[in-house]
Amino acid sequence: MNKFIDPKLFKLPSSTKLRQIGTAQFDIVIQRKSRIIMKDGKGILTKAGKIKKHVPNAKVSLRTSAPVCGKTKSFLEGHNISVLAC
Repeated sequence: MNKFIDPKLFKLPSSTKLRQIGTAQFDIVIQRKSRIIMKDGKGILTKAGKIKKHVPNAKVSLRTSAPVCGKTKSFLEGHNISVLAC
């Protein structure tokens, strides 16, 4: 599949880049230079929750080109959101 989909289908902000990898696999894509901190991580967790509300067995990953704070990375992985590099 591997295509970008409309985030409004999951009631997410239109600025969110969402890519569907498989039938129940989604990537939240963040392309920026500044570090991903805990505040961003909590927002990502909220977005993942909205996706899982619509697709109960969904696997959500964060795909980013930015450096991720170690505490934030362990927080996201603790909530079953894998962090991948672009």
